[in-house]
Amino acid sequence: MIKGLYETHIQVSNLENSIQFYTEVLGLKLAHMDETRPIAFLWIGDQKESMLGLWEQKENLQTRHFAFSADTNDILNYSVDFLKTKNLQPYNFMKNGSIQPMVFAWMPALAIYFNDPDGNQLEFISILEGVGKPELGVISYQEWMEKSSEMI
Repeated sequence: MIKGLYETHIQVSNLENSIQFYTEVLGLKLAHMDETRPIAFLWIGDQKESMLGLWEQKENLQTRHFAFSADTNDILNYSVDFLKTKNLQPYNFMKNGSIQPMVFAWMPALAIYFNDPDGNQLEFISILEGVGKPELGVISYQEWMEKSSEMI
């Protein structure tokens, strides 16, 4: 019955600023803004594939985490530069100072993280081909490729 996740919602401190960030910086499209309450809905993808809801919360803001699907090639070759040109600080899951994407070997998936202006933790993620290897933990893409070639 379940085919995927269609939408998620997060709290933001300033709705106008967040709409600007998600549309102008990340390229999402404004779908609807409810004038009766401080909420906006943004399309993710060209075909109304999924939606992000932004709820303005002036007090007791609770930050969240979610991930955007991306192509492996884009994450490897463009994501870090893309984020830097948008004045966003990329970081990996380990938060060890490296800005290189990491592989969650159990899935396997390649990911890089960054934050929105309110501190919500955002991620670009791509599922990799192959069988997951949970025993490898979280490793660099290079390590994943070396281990993957050893498994063939």
